[in-house]
Amino acid sequence: MAENPRIEELRRRVQKDEASIAFAQLAEEYRRAGRFEEAIDTCRTGLAHHPGYLSAHVTLGRALIETGDLQSAQEELKRVLAAAPENLAAIKGLAEILHRRGQLQEALALYHHALEFAPHDPELEHLVGQITRELAPTRPAPAVPDGLSFEEAVGEFLAHNDRTAPSPGEVAQAAPAEGAYTLSDAAPTPPEDDSPRLSVAEEFPPEPMPSAVAPDPLDDSEAPTPAPRASAQVEALERWLDAILADREHQR
Repeated sequence: MAENPRIEELRRRVQKDEASIAFAQLAEEYRRAGRFEEAIDTCRTGLAHHPGYLSAHVTLGRALIETGDLQSAQEELKRVLAAAPENLAAIKGLAEILHRRGQLQEALALYHHALEFAPHDPELEHLVGQITRELAPTRPAPAVPDGLSFEEAVGEFLAHNDRTAPSPGEVAQAAPAEGAYTLSDAAPTPPEDDSPRLSVAEEFPPEPMPSAVAPDPLDDSEAPTPAPRASAQVEALERWLDAILADREHQR
């Protein structure tokens, strides 16, 4: 496989002069190419000559993250932030380390901090949204009377329905036998009526609307306030619970 021409050029410069600052660019090219061990070795060799080269410390820290050496990566990136607190790459690298360790609250705070220097960064916004969803509390199941959970109440309701519903045999016994007399046999078929039919409006004329009654100014009694109507879901659940509790009382 042919060598990347950019990497080849930088490597020749570093081989020619071990103290060349081109080592930082070479290490970054190695990292981008996924050659993390070579990036780490190049950084450490060059930093021996240029210990204050912050971009090389960032590259070293990011390459160490990819190899799983999170502790060494954290030390490198903290060193960068001690000298340059607004270094975005170092902030994102530390946030990634915390994220990989499962320290979600700390990682989220650092990602938010990074967004201050790179607003509307799609990668950062995605990570913030992802961690926020992971930290969102799950809603507990609604409590019901008699110490039952919602799932237990539904289970007992279904079991109660199974006990009270007619079996297929009972349905067959309740069905009329063949040739038996039924109500439909007793209902005579009405004769056809050839008389003219009235329209709906003529047959059912609208009733006049009652006139509004003015309130009595001397009557200081308050009109009763209608009780709020519970939602259909709450009413259904109450009926379920009433059936469950009645069944349990009957079994006792």
